[in-house]
Amino acid sequence: MKTISIHGIDEETEKALKVRAKSEARSVNKVVKEIIAKSLGIGPKPPLPDNRAEFADLCGVWTKEEADRFLESLEDLEVIDPGDWR
Repeated sequence: MKTISIHGIDEETEKALKVRAKSEARSVNKVVKEIIAKSLGIGPKPPLPDNRAEFADLCGVWTKEEADRFLESLEDLEVIDPGDWR
């Protein structure tokens, strides 16, 4: 693995890196590598949250009976009339 030195880090950035490393119980080196990888769009991606439950009231939630009734009402739309394709 290669080593890279970064010169001229300002105090504010250095302090922020140290605070983050301490709060995550990790080394500054690991924090910097993660930040670089994320900014370049590489490395492991965190899983996306499952937000479906938050939108249930906006989208509606059907019971099984309601869904069955809806599908039954669409049955005639599933019939293909060959006369329509001439």
